[in-house]
Amino acid sequence: MKCRVSKSVLSGTISCPPNKSYTHRAVFLSSLANGKSTIRNVLLSRDTLATIGACRSLGAKISIDGPTLTVEGTGGVNPTSAEIDASNSGTTIRIAAAIASLADAKITLTGDASLRKRPMQPLLDALTSLGATCTSTGGSPPITILGRIPGGSASISGSVSSQFVSALLIAAPKTEKGITLEIEGDLVSKPYLDATIATMKKFGVSVDAVLPYKKYRVPRQEYAASDFTVPADFSSMALLLSAAVMVGGDMQISAPIGDLPQGDRDMISFLEQMGARILIGETVRVVAPPTLSGGRFDLSNTPDLLPPLAILALKSSGPIEIYNVKHARFKETDRIAILARELSKIGVSVSEREDGLVLEAPRAPSGADLDSADDHRLFMAFCIVGMFVGNCTVTDPQSVDVSYPNFISEMNRLGGKISNQTGN
Repeated sequence: MKCRVSKSVLSGTISCPPNKSYTHRAVFLSSLANGKSTIRNVLLSRDTLATIGACRSLGAKISIDGPTLTVEGTGGVNPTSAEIDASNSGTTIRIAAAIASLADAKITLTGDASLRKRPMQPLLDALTSLGATCTSTGGSPPITILGRIPGGSASISGSVSSQFVSALLIAAPKTEKGITLEIEGDLVSKPYLDATIATMKKFGVSVDAVLPYKKYRVPRQEYAASDFTVPADFSSMALLLSAAVMVGGDMQISAPIGDLPQGDRDMISFLEQMGARILIGETVRVVAPPTLSGGRFDLSNTPDLLPPLAILALKSSGPIEIYNVKHARFKETDRIAILARELSKIGVSVSEREDGLVLEAPRAPSGADLDSADDHRLFMAFCIVGMFVGNCTVTDPQSVDVSYPNFISEMNRLGGKISNQTGN
């Protein structure tokens, strides 16, 4: 399935979706708490529904009432199923795998074709060192976990995903000995680990940062039921900001930001560096110059900014250089390679590097058939490209169910021209 996208101008107010990462974390932590938690402003998407399903399989009772969840945890892990399907969600399978190691049962975790290609071995090695028995398919899902781990000391590489570290920290307080975790090498996506620790604190658990981003100690503790409100999602906001820069008329973004850490807020400073003005009041507005100035951007901590930043090359007078984001190759897809391949179709001059891209605007961009490879963030980015260039098709509109289910309808409500087509 694909969409046809024509030149568009977006005007009006759009609400930024709730944060996917905080929804995941709040559901997992409330499931480990003893008692009834309320989670407000949740994102209900394919990824977060996978986490809800995983937590139900691990013993929690969860009811959904619009954007509010009521989660009744048992204070531990009491599996109701021997298999967890994480669908397309890397966060789900990685955190659920660590929590599964707390159970006295063998649990198999799997997912869709994309998830079955994503790396799990660093986490499995750490869980094995802590006492679990783990098997996998060449280091990727499906995997099986047999606990129960008593805790202790472990080490893990930080170069592939911070989700491995988050998973171990979340499981740590429910082990008998707690866990002392050392991170080998440079940790990528540090703000996501900050988000994990901040959410754990909201549920009554403290993490001792012996040496931030290198060594953490989490003693045995109990999670407390909580009333938690999910903030707006700056990963989705970044795409909306790019849309405002490229095809926005009088476009405004409504977003309850909150006080929890979000690395993707860096998109605001990146846009300001390129010459745009971001006005933050009751809504967020962008005042964009006729052309942006380009620049160099380190995305080591913010890999999800790669698609919305890369497409801004179409409106930049100078090159955009994106670096230190090799870990984006291990997302739902190899986002570096796909952005290089697809943006070149519309005339962008692209130099692909191991850890990023250098992109320069075409003199005369032309429409093209763009393949998003069933990656939600690439689909949304390519739709923005299509609204800027015109005469484009973009594959796999169903992928937006992962993080922004009403993206197409919201774009069209503001004046976007995105129409669904059947066929290949």
